Amino acid sequence: MLDHVTRHVPLEACGLLAGKRDRVEEVIFIRNRAQSPERFVMEPYEQLKALSWIESNSLDLLGIFHSHPTGPETVSATDIAEAVYEVVYLIWSLGGETWKLRGFWIENRRVDEVSILIREE
Repeated sequence: MLDHVTRHVPLEACGLLAGKRDRVEEVIFIRNRAQSPERFVMEPYEQLKALSWIESNSLDLLGIFHSHPTGPETVSATDIAEAVYEVVYLIWSLGGETWKLRGFWIENRRVDEVSILIREE
């Protein structure tokens, strides 16, 4: 994910996380149709294809990620308004030259930060 969001600066980058229970097994990159530094809209065909692949591989949609190359380090009002899936929302924010990753659970316009554990295997 880090390489993906870095390659797309100054635009927001996005994608899906698939796996089982709370363990991500696949990261699926999806083109940002908005081509914007302040907004992302997943390319519908790519998103549908990814969701179909997740289902056909007996995985679950665990999360959605996107970047905020110009900030903020947290969810935006747009992120909250457009959160429709009951999954973790990961946000990569760029502060200077360093990326920061934070996770959020968004439900009924309520936002709770969640812990993220990254394991290198």
